[in-house]
Amino acid sequence: MSGTAGSGEESLARARQLVAAAERIVVLTGAGISTDSGIPDFRGPQGVWTRDPAAERTSNLRSYLSSAETRQRSWRGLLASGALAARPNAGHLALVELERHGRLELLVTQNTDGLHLDAGHDPRRVVEIHGSNRRTSCLRCGATEATEAVLARVERGDDDPHCARPAGDGTCDGLLKRTTVLFGEGLDAGDVARATSAAGRCDLLLAVGTTLSVYPAAGLVPLARRGGAKVVILNGSPTAQDELAEVILRLPIGEALPEILRAA
Repeated sequence: MSGTAGSGEESLARARQLVAAAERIVVLTGAGISTDSGIPDFRGPQGVWTRDPAAERTSNLRSYLSSAETRQRSWRGLLASGALAARPNAGHLALVELERHGRLELLVTQNTDGLHLDAGHDPRRVVEIHGSNRRTSCLRCGATEATEAVLARVERGDDDPHCARPAGDGTCDGLLKRTTVLFGEGLDAGDVARATSAAGRCDLLLAVGTTLSVYPAAGLVPLARRGGAKVVILNGSPTAQDELAEVILRLPIGEALPEILRAA
């Protein structure tokens, strides 16, 4: 039986009850958990792609590889967003407390902002299933570097930075790409295996700030439900998996998540 969307104390109390009864909790987070840190979501009413559909092309591998204009827009967009300067908010910190109480089986995030790790999670408990904006790699030689170093070049006017690693009599000059996973690019098989294994053995799956429409991450919810887990969804708008939830909350994440987890 699916839950009913709610915003009152009764729904919060039920969510807290489920958390208190759970021993192996898997958390799946999306862009909504980071909006309080100043990072806009993608598909919400004020999302990046909602306001500017053309911006979605920067997340398409084919477009990124074939178009210098797309790459320039991608780098300039990241620089203008200030995303690398963002800091964890109360929602991120509440999940760290859940881990410290020994109840977090795994945190799977669709976000590439690195804020869960900044908040203090043990990296062994986090799967950044869509990669990270924090690191950049060369698609020719495989060298990696901090994205901040690449953005410094962009600030100096290098709008389409290429790999500057010495090679032969010059430099590698390969295309640079952040280690985020773009549309048309495969996910890391090890990350997917860890996420699906944890979802299959958890007794509660908590989905936070995600529309649950992007796979394979969205598939963790029905996988957990088939294994007998309860599902709690906290999101500002309806999701594609609401019918599977025991409790659905439409509340501000930064306020509600610490309330839900305080029983942990």
